[in-house]
Amino acid sequence: MQLLIIGPPGAGKGTQAKLIAEHYQIPAISTGDIFRAMKTSDTPLARQVRAIMESGGYVSDEITNEIVKDRLAQKDCQTGFLLDGYPRTLQQVETLDDYLAETRRPLDAVISLVADTDEVVARLLRRSEIDGRSDDNEETIRVRLQVYTEQTEPLLEVYRKRGLLVAVDGLGEIEEVSERVFAALDAHREGKATELIEP
Repeated sequence: MQLLIIGPPGAGKGTQAKLIAEHYQIPAISTGDIFRAMKTSDTPLARQVRAIMESGGYVSDEITNEIVKDRLAQKDCQTGFLLDGYPRTLQQVETLDDYLAETRRPLDAVISLVADTDEVVARLLRRSEIDGRSDDNEETIRVRLQVYTEQTEPLLEVYRKRGLLVAVDGLGEIEEVSERVFAALDAHREGKATELIEP
């Protein structure tokens, strides 16, 4: 299966991505994890990314696209993949479309984890207390959620129009959410529904 997972910060995307990947026996590919791994890698691209991150800069769409294409070309992605954190912009959607068309690997579904903004803020504030993350205060969390709304939410409409969107309630116990995801994906594959939001 070729899948994407999209959701606001704090919706539990990373946790669900691992469970979905395990269930379907495909690699979960997180751009955040790839960038972190590049801190110890010694390729020309890794050195370039490190320099950008160390200067506080933003890794461009062009570089991100190359990193993702390189990862999707690896052997473990031959039977499928789950992308987490990519694409984030409409330009990245176009690049991914082109790459998947070239490699003849169309997307099967795009999972959208739906979560109430106030619930997500409360969840992230709790996490910041537990983890001691000073960057997670209510103001910065709401800014990140606003960036998600402006930059990433338009992607959902693109995939909805293509009949690929599978929207799932992302709030609740981890196991409950993953069961909802599996049920929604099974229904989508059987052509019974394109969206399943309620628990």
